[in-house]
Amino acid sequence: MLCPTAYHAAAAAAAAAVVASRWVPVAERSRSLSLVYSGMFIGSIAGLAVSPALISALGWPSVFYIFGCLGLAWYSMWSSKAASTPSDDPVISNAEKAYILANTSVSGKSTRSIPWRLLLSRKEVWAIILCHFCHNWGTFILLTWMPTYYNQVLGCDIFKSGIFSVLPWMTMAISANVGGWIADTLVQRGTSVTAVRKIMQTLGFLGPAFCLTQLQHVHTLPAAVACMMGAQGFDAFSQSGLYSNHQDIGPRYAGVLLGLSNTAGVLAGVLGSLATGYLLAHGTWADVWRVAVILYLVGTVIWNLFATGERIFD
Repeated sequence: MLCPTAYHAAAAAAAAAVVASRWVPVAERSRSLSLVYSGMFIGSIAGLAVSPALISALGWPSVFYIFGCLGLAWYSMWSSKAASTPSDDPVISNAEKAYILANTSVSGKSTRSIPWRLLLSRKEVWAIILCHFCHNWGTFILLTWMPTYYNQVLGCDIFKSGIFSVLPWMTMAISANVGGWIADTLVQRGTSVTAVRKIMQTLGFLGPAFCLTQLQHVHTLPAAVACMMGAQGFDAFSQSGLYSNHQDIGPRYAGVLLGLSNTAGVLAGVLGSLATGYLLAHGTWADVWRVAVILYLVGTVIWNLFATGERIFD
């Protein structure tokens, strides 16, 4: 059951990247992608909030039936309303179609084969892949180990730990859209896309790194929650950096590029969780945060040296 779920989640992210590359003008890309990805944060909050009540009232199978039915309802609407490109949409106005086509960079050529060797030969692609790994290492640790940290270090019971663990998701949903607005405003005012992507991702790396270093010095629950919220709030700026960059450098291959980098990101989540368990068994939470901070700093250097916002694939 977990494998098909993970497969469809990965496919959804890649599909969203492709749709965004075809439909969203460059100057609106950060806002649109931030809004799309913030849906994941809001969905997680809603799911965590509603599931206990459903299980209590209707039993645990009800969660799968109800969420599954909502998915089918969404699919019905999507399949009847959505179009792959503006040119395929029968209801779009000519003015809007002309605007989108003039401000997106996807060529009219069909993608019959994927030039894997070419894609993997570019340092800009490897910058995305490696930075996705560095980013997700810290992100997955924060999201999956947060309740355990609250419980073990601060003595917070499991129920309260779960409640406080939702707050960073809320921060991410808000911060992602704020970051998207900032990024697009900079692009519209003449800042290069490359500079904007580097600024936003640097904030997305150094902000969480700073907040995690402060966790070693706090000893109260409110202070720890504030650090976690700050870390995830800055982390969400990555939606306007790393997560928008696939469409920048290769709009025709945006889905493939996201698939490549997301593979590294998922691997970071798996290895990060395993490493955290090992570090806690043989060390302290300070060791866990130290590794995440180091990877954030490594990602910052790689991103600023090799990333670009310019199109490099036709």
